Amino acid sequence: MNKRKLGTQGLEVSALGLGCMGMAGTSGQAAMYGVVDVDEAVATIDRALELGVNFFDTAEIYGPYINEELVGRALKDKRDQAVIATKFGFRIVHGKAMGTDSRPENVRAVAEASLKRLGTDHIDLLYQHRVDPNVPIEDTVGAMAALVTEGKVRFLGLSEAGPATIRRAHAVHPISALQSEWSLWERGVEDEIWPLCQELGIGFVPYSPLGRGFLTGSQPRAEDLPASDYRSKDPRYQGTNYDANMAAVAVVKAVAAGHNATAAQVALAWLLAKGDGVVPIPGSKRRVTLEDNAGAATLALTADDMVALDAALPPGTTAGDRYGSKAMMAMVRL
Repeated sequence: MNKRKLGTQGLEVSALGLGCMGMAGTSGQAAMYGVVDVDEAVATIDRALELGVNFFDTAEIYGPYINEELVGRALKDKRDQAVIATKFGFRIVHGKAMGTDSRPENVRAVAEASLKRLGTDHIDLLYQHRVDPNVPIEDTVGAMAALVTEGKVRFLGLSEAGPATIRRAHAVHPISALQSEWSLWERGVEDEIWPLCQELGIGFVPYSPLGRGFLTGSQPRAEDLPASDYRSKDPRYQGTNYDANMAAVAVVKAVAAGHNATAAQVALAWLLAKGDGVVPIPGSKRRVTLEDNAGAATLALTADDMVALDAALPPGTTAGDRYGSKAMMAMVRL
């Protein structure tokens, strides 16, 4: 698989990464996206490396903790083949996120803990998972930069940060990547944030690049999903929103048919075509899904394809709120 550069500091990764969030569940219980199969998850990481996918995304809050442990075990004897990204930034109490905590002392503590769980002496890309409104970004990035100086972290990133925060952070230490939601059905970053990243030379790592699976065109309604599945509470999966959004997905399917491709491959290829600094991280916990997604890296969409896809879901037209929780929305673009 071709490589892409994130930022200007030398971070090079596969054109597609692997989002590992769904692999290990929540404290051993049901995962956000269905049943957990740890053996299959490990096999998926192995297969990713075989396909040339070397960029693996996890976070301390996934589980919490157990996802990092799984990724660490899977890559134990293959660490030199992998680029590992992890994230910090939540105050975790009794296994649940209780607000944010990006105080410098916590930055160091959680980074040390992540290193142990991952079984490695360095984190390739360390993100602040969500901006902490109670801690100046300069203080947080300063603490992250100290870890770079010590060789414990190679590159720095932010997640769901707003334009002013990105500029302030980048002035303290170069930010190599911004991770935020971006897909055909969530295009809010296109107006200001993605152009800013291009201006500053910051790579963009879209999470949920398949609209939490919706853009594959094969997802059931929220009402048909188990309560343990995150999407059962997603407004965009519910009622008439589902119908309206699925009508737009029909365009994705039509483009896919013209290329003998899948809808997922088209949705990912659309993102890849947005710029060389874009590296989507579709979540996969099964080899069959990973293999399908990987096909996007060689799918060349035409100019007409891009026009049709852009018109199918213009920014702001996806039916339903991005999150079902006001608290979740309050933590983005700060």
